[in-house]
Amino acid sequence: MPLLNEWDTFYVIIGSAAGALIGLQFVVMTLVADRPTAGIAEAGRAFATPTVVHFSACLLVAALVRVPWGSTVSALWAAGAVGLCGLLYMALPVLRMRRQRTYQMDLEDLVFHVLLPFAAYALLAGSAVLAPRHLDWALFGVGGGALLLLFVGIHNAWDAVAYQVFVRNEPKDEP
Repeated sequence: MPLLNEWDTFYVIIGSAAGALIGLQFVVMTLVADRPTAGIAEAGRAFATPTVVHFSACLLVAALVRVPWGSTVSALWAAGAVGLCGLLYMALPVLRMRRQRTYQMDLEDLVFHVLLPFAAYALLAGSAVLAPRHLDWALFGVGGGALLLLFVGIHNAWDAVAYQVFVRNEPKDEP
């Protein structure tokens, strides 16, 4: 699988970053856990849990493409299976986002919490379909999907921390 060998460093970087960021998400959740408010658990399931899932999917793709498969196409099919599972999974957080009442989503939230994750998972799944006929394009598709999941996760994790620091920690006006 010489084609995948050329991607080795890319997936080491992507996988390492995703693993480290999963750990940081746990630290952040621990730090904000001492200040629960009504509905925060519901919003956490809607917004924070998918971020960990996106990082985990990125890590899983990075690991799967480095497994010594019999062919490069097999590695891309494994990554495509992650994409298919991600597409199916995304229905759950979208329902939770619509049902929760703690936080009102804006356009940026719609893009980063819904549209871009769907695009990343679709790119992974679509690349698997493309793999037998256009291997080079499929390799770039899987790499792009994994990178998009990483960047979406970074944005969403930062957004969650910024919300905790700047909105929830905002001083209350005293009478």
